[in-house]
Amino acid sequence: MTHTSSRRRAAVAAGLVVATIAAAAGCSGATRNTAGGSATADAAKLTLTPTTTAAKGELANADWLLEDEPDSLDLDTQGSSAGRVVLTNVCERLYQLQPDMSTKPLLAEKAKTPDDKTLVLTLRSGVTFHDGTPMTADDVLWSLKRHADPDMEQGDEFGNIAAMKKTGARQVTITFKAPDAMFFKALAGDAGIVWNKEQVEKAGKEFGTPGQPDACTGPYELSSWKSGDSITIRRYDSYWGKKPLTKQVTFRWAADSALVNALTTGAADGAYAESPNTAAALQGQKGIEQHYGPSTASLVLIPTERGGLKDAKVRRALSLALDRKGIAASGYGGMVQPWGTPVGSGAWGYEKPVFEAAQKAVDYAPASPSADDLATARQLVKESGADAATPIVIGTDASQGRTVIANAVRAALQRIGLKGQIKTVPTSQFEQFYSDPQARADIDVLAGDWYISKADPMGFYDNALSDSSNNWVGFKDAAYDTEVKKALATLDDAERAELAVDVQKKFTDAAVWISVAQVPSVLVLNTKLTGPPASMAYLYYPWAAELGAKKG
Repeated sequence: MTHTSSRRRAAVAAGLVVATIAAAAGCSGATRNTAGGSATADAAKLTLTPTTTAAKGELANADWLLEDEPDSLDLDTQGSSAGRVVLTNVCERLYQLQPDMSTKPLLAEKAKTPDDKTLVLTLRSGVTFHDGTPMTADDVLWSLKRHADPDMEQGDEFGNIAAMKKTGARQVTITFKAPDAMFFKALAGDAGIVWNKEQVEKAGKEFGTPGQPDACTGPYELSSWKSGDSITIRRYDSYWGKKPLTKQVTFRWAADSALVNALTTGAADGAYAESPNTAAALQGQKGIEQHYGPSTASLVLIPTERGGLKDAKVRRALSLALDRKGIAASGYGGMVQPWGTPVGSGAWGYEKPVFEAAQKAVDYAPASPSADDLATARQLVKESGADAATPIVIGTDASQGRTVIANAVRAALQRIGLKGQIKTVPTSQFEQFYSDPQARADIDVLAGDWYISKADPMGFYDNALSDSSNNWVGFKDAAYDTEVKKALATLDDAERAELAVDVQKKFTDAAVWISVAQVPSVLVLNTKLTGPPASMAYLYYPWAAELGAKKG
């Protein structure tokens, strides 16, 4: 089984996370930062909140900023974050990711598993598409088959499907080749979007382009897309659920100084920070609050095929010697938290106490190395027989955060008797490191970042399977492979969590990737407004439906 929807588009994923990280770099305060705050944040003490205070008053219109204009509003063909931020308010999924990163059925009102290879979805009644026609089981089945097309963005989520059939007027049954715990999570992502079959077929190749209507059931409908200018969504008055307080949302796009200017002058009401300089430039500005929420995103060091970090003892030694707290302070303004696992706490969509306890128990990943840590690290290097004369090459670009990480890695290597050499490339070339083995042929480790779309740590750990294309360093452990596959096939949350924790320990003990920090989601909002989630759920949850005025 493979579950690689977010990793397959590594360059896109990296871009989103880098932007979120960089946006957090200048933040101060705690869970919420308002104008005038001056204390440097201590992310280790930061309580990330998934939601903001509930709104009380209506808005006629909200102006929202994106960093880029979407290429398409058809998420089957274009999986960009900009398009998703808009469409998550317009389109609904069979399951829904909640602000606290848990998952529940949505357009599928009920979900039953009569056995571990069968999923029976009972569809919600009274749901209409924005053209007024009812959502049917035929629409749902057609949508699932469209998502499953190998040429579509979510095609790899369906590799374990044996059959999908309409089994009642409001019922669709999915059978699996083997039990598949991650498919439930995928249905809360883009693999679960329900399209209006008739509208999509009528639009043909033009579906998702300016001038075409949407084909969805959500609390907002697409009003207009003026290419190069704006996208507007308006409240759908026949929506089956709770009506939004905000009648209309207008999206525009701007980067860097233009985006900052729009927020500081009040020309825009908010944004989910995806620009490298947004949060830093907005610090101390009147009329703006910043809210921080859980995310699956993390900063990581990814060893490559070149082999400088092929020995697990050297990887453990580097992890022990790395000053994560220094990286957080110097590279990210204290707004990333030293972290021992490769996924952020937003992945804990179930059994949170189990994962929290396991995170605290991770070995080889101190926030700041102690004298004992360094002594252990030097002994590991000695046992490995590593060549101290050959430098370990660290791949980075010139961004502040990555530069700080690269320098910290070089310093850590020096502390344990090894040499480090930094290779800095343009950002466009850096993104190729993720997808092109030739591009990373001259580096031993990548100062990288990662996120997963599923709120489940097991959505990550298949990256270290022996046959994974993301297992660059060639980690091989038959027991690891067996346990990962068992966890992915375990439907019971409590059982899967215990397996996931054991898989996590094998991964972190071997330092397959070296974890550096977890990264919060950042919501920038006019101080008069409130309501949207602060967590990473904003990519999959109708955040605009919660937006409104603080006062009624």
